[in-house]
Amino acid sequence: MPQQEPPRPAAPAPDTGAAGTLAGIRAALPALAPSERRVAEAVLADPAQASELSISALAGRADTSVATVMRFCRTIGIANYPQLRLALAAAAAREHALGGERPAPVTDISATDTLDEIVGKIIYNEVHALQDSGAALDTEVLGRAVDAVAGARRIDIFGVGASAFVGQDLHQKLHRIGRTAFVWTDRHAALTATALLGPGDVALAVSHSGETEDTVEPLLAAAEHGATTIALTNVPRSTLARGADLVLTTCARETPFRSGATVSRIAQLAVIDCLFVGVAQRSYDATTAALEKTYGAVQHRRRSPSQRRSPTGD
Repeated sequence: MPQQEPPRPAAPAPDTGAAGTLAGIRAALPALAPSERRVAEAVLADPAQASELSISALAGRADTSVATVMRFCRTIGIANYPQLRLALAAAAAREHALGGERPAPVTDISATDTLDEIVGKIIYNEVHALQDSGAALDTEVLGRAVDAVAGARRIDIFGVGASAFVGQDLHQKLHRIGRTAFVWTDRHAALTATALLGPGDVALAVSHSGETEDTVEPLLAAAEHGATTIALTNVPRSTLARGADLVLTTCARETPFRSGATVSRIAQLAVIDCLFVGVAQRSYDATTAALEKTYGAVQHRRRSPSQRRSPTGD
């Protein structure tokens, strides 16, 4: 069995700078207790206004107690309520500066939206998902994931549904630079593959919720066989995250109309790109040569038969 990681905190402390506060709250939201979730929703609904409220006023708005607001602060990694107010004020100022005078659109799609409004909402959501994910991504953990993948004998990737496409993207990228990688989108096939894993191998699982059994079970099985395990999820306290050695997080703002196949996929692909480029950079010359060879192979096949030289010289 691999050496165990030290216990993780109940929730990762978000970057308390302006860029990370709201991203950290959104990341923690799915795993919060109902009363704490109401506090988070009140804060996210209007960060600027929330920063001006007393603790009792915020508790009243969230229909909960002052003690719950304090517990919420500790859960998201902020020491006390005054610090939360300062962080919210800075985050609200940052979002206002990024958005200028243009108000943020309502994020969900309605039945009466025009096509222009649909485009605006989709682009707004996806841009902010990338910004939030970048702010919340722990580069120290990312670096350890890059080390693990770069030095792995083989890399097995697990994902189902929309997450399967993200896994396939990473598999294709790794394969093009000569890394031994496999992608498994079927639970039984994934479990079979884990039987061949051991120390020196990497298992990476992708799940927006972190609760998909078809993804969680293979990752846990890979850990039992000694592989280094990496989770890519939007929920840092999910079952998948708790079972992984390394956790890479996204901060996608999902809405009822737009499921995990949309905004979350954009954020996941961005993190996958960061991981892949980090791995590719470790062997820069070899990677460049491999990419040129694979690109050249495709370009050669695209030429018309008359443009290809016959092996016999005819």
